[in-house]
Amino acid sequence: MKRYWPLFALVLIAALEAVALTHGVSKSNFVWMHFFMGLFLCKFALLKLFNPRGFADGFQMYDLVAKKFSGYAYLYPFIELGLGLSYLSFVYPVVTYVITILVMGTGAIGVIRALRQGLDVRCACMGTVLDVPLSTVTLSEDIGMGIMACWMLIAS
Repeated sequence: MKRYWPLFALVLIAALEAVALTHGVSKSNFVWMHFFMGLFLCKFALLKLFNPRGFADGFQMYDLVAKKFSGYAYLYPFIELGLGLSYLSFVYPVVTYVITILVMGTGAIGVIRALRQGLDVRCACMGTVLDVPLSTVTLSEDIGMGIMACWMLIAS
């Protein structure tokens, strides 16, 4: 649990920030989810951008697309940042949801494969700033974000 505290802290802070942004403005879970996902994705993109090469090296160990195309590993933090900013600004929401579903779904499949193979690698989700092992927690993040994007796509 101690190894995962930084991850839980970042998720909790993003959730509280989303509550603060929506409090008194909107009681809609839809708006809260937009803010939460935007803040979450921007924070995690930032962590990856502190050391792009370190992130890319770790990400290529288990991500399906990054294994085949190393450039994707370098592009990924910018994709994540773009998605985060899109959620925060409510720009092209349907496109944002679909891209999120594709990115998170592909990521989840890669994590599942790595876990089944018993790979003992660091999760690149927090870049090289924090040391978190690849685990079901990583998988839960990908699946959770994908589910929220699906819910928003269906609700829109």
